[in-house]
Amino acid sequence: MKLHELQPAPGSRKPKKRVGRGIAAGQGKTAGRGTKGQKARSGGGVRPGFEGGQNPIYRRLPKRGFTNPNRKEYAVVNLSTLNRFEEGTVVTPELLMETGIVKKLQDGLKVLGDGELKVKLTVKAHKFSRTAVEKIEAAGGATEVL
Repeated sequence: MKLHELQPAPGSRKPKKRVGRGIAAGQGKTAGRGTKGQKARSGGGVRPGFEGGQNPIYRRLPKRGFTNPNRKEYAVVNLSTLNRFEEGTVVTPELLMETGIVKKLQDGLKVLGDGELKVKLTVKAHKFSRTAVEKIEAAGGATEVL
């Protein structure tokens, strides 16, 4: 088969129905909408989720929980990822953005204590976990809350 020989499979391409173009066309008069009723009218039909007057599913199901509109979303970094920095570096949220460790700073940066820290660093962040503070100080570094 060559590129110029390509064509659709026989019967796969049908001409579109031209409705409402007279009785002879086969889709005249009611144009395939049946006779009368809400769906036959122009602009007719029901909204999404409407179940014919029956109590719809979104009203039958119980609602639970609460979404806090003031929730803070922190970008998180583990200690194991901070090992790539050289000894004595001041690690700030801006530095982490530049190096591509953090893609998006939402409401701040939180440092978590997963992994081991092998270099002495000064870490500046908005929040620290307790284990992160312990491990940074054990490595001889310092923490600063922004």
